[in-house]
Amino acid sequence: MKKIFAIALTALMILTLFAGCGGKTASGLNTVEKGKLIMSTNASFPPYEMVKDDGSFEGIDVEIAGAIAEKLGLELVVDDMDFDAALLAVQQGKSDIVMAGVSVTEERKLVMNFSDSYATGIQSVIVKEGSDVTMDNLGEKMIGCQRGTTGYIYASDTPDNGGYGEDHVTAYDNGASAVQALMNGQVDCVIIDNAPAAEYVKANPGLTLLDGAWVEESYAIGMNKDNAELSEAINNALKELLSDGTIQGIIDKYIAA
Repeated sequence: MKKIFAIALTALMILTLFAGCGGKTASGLNTVEKGKLIMSTNASFPPYEMVKDDGSFEGIDVEIAGAIAEKLGLELVVDDMDFDAALLAVQQGKSDIVMAGVSVTEERKLVMNFSDSYATGIQSVIVKEGSDVTMDNLGEKMIGCQRGTTGYIYASDTPDNGGYGEDHVTAYDNGASAVQALMNGQVDCVIIDNAPAAEYVKANPGLTLLDGAWVEESYAIGMNKDNAELSEAINNALKELLSDGTIQGIIDKYIAA
């Protein structure tokens, strides 16, 4: 009887040990929550991530993440937060991936892994119609940006590094707040990615975009540096979705050629 009890206890301990590694999926991948792929994002970046009227999420990044999750046999969970927090969440192991129109920079590569690029982002400048702001005199103006984005990082950098200095840039929690500040006359222009910039201009009469690109960069999926296996699986799934045209189809759904 004692022997049977000891065997049962040993089996229970083994089961408990495996249960403690609760992120392990059927495919052998470790995720933050078993059976789920948690995506941290800032869902105020149309058309890449947006909140629908019913509180659910949609957009290019959301659909791409959903397609990746399906390939890996996981359920996608979208966790909406400030952009800075979304980047930090994946670094701290609180999310599996971060997608929010994330550009690859040398600084970010030090703290997270990145997938191959899946889209090209263009930084554009929003101004009021009739404004005297040009691409050449931005350094003389007050610029609004979303906090933590490459637009903010580049614009607030020193003139020696191609920026305009922190004194010429105001950071806002999201793009909508920056655009509202522009409409209120608190800043002279807003630097933000072209796709959401076009959406903001469309939704707010009296605003327009300066001709040309301020900066062109690549978007990729950010992942935790300590989970190389999951990073590889996600990147392989992304490559398949790029190869079979799925991702281009998603992008075309939201952005007209």
